[in-house]
Amino acid sequence: MGEITRLSIFPLAGALLFPRMQLPLHIFEPRYRALVSDAMARDRRIGMIQPRGDGDPPPLFDIGCVGRIAHVEALDDGRYNIVLEGVAKFRLLSELPVTTPFRQIEAELEADEPAEPLPLAQRAALEEESRRYADAQGYAVDWNAVSRLDDESLVNGIAQIAPFDAAAKQALLEAPDLQERTELVIQLMQFFSRHAGDHDDPVTLQ
Repeated sequence: MGEITRLSIFPLAGALLFPRMQLPLHIFEPRYRALVSDAMARDRRIGMIQPRGDGDPPPLFDIGCVGRIAHVEALDDGRYNIVLEGVAKFRLLSELPVTTPFRQIEAELEADEPAEPLPLAQRAALEEESRRYADAQGYAVDWNAVSRLDDESLVNGIAQIAPFDAAAKQALLEAPDLQERTELVIQLMQFFSRHAGDHDDPVTLQ
């Protein structure tokens, strides 16, 4: 069993954080400005987790990722620009009754194992599908820089920035290892590329 800890959380749909990855955020809502201020005064940790649907407050998915504030820029009007650095994934155990404007949970941190390198054929398939997907979406990509990324940075980077829906993003976060996440990234890029022209309805996997 992992470490049980109390986390202040920032529920944000579509925003994924992985261990060893970075996530830049612009903080403007008063409750999340209070969250950043509180985190800076304590351990600099914020739990990133996606809301699961609507509601006030919205229900949450079970798995998120703890980030440590690696960089903070306090703006004159009280807003912040921050960069979170992923520390460990966590499982939500319970929401805590609090008086703070931001939500807090009890969570179990997952042990973080270094990722095994991808088989060469899987890495090649990922790069090939990434090129096809980028072309379909009209993205300009520095492929030389992409080819130099390590497997984990490439797979998790795509998972973070690709415009998949919240359910797809959550599935990527919850994938048990890098090879399974890679397979899922490839499938999602194929799925969303095929439906890129379907503008009548937003594409979702829910």
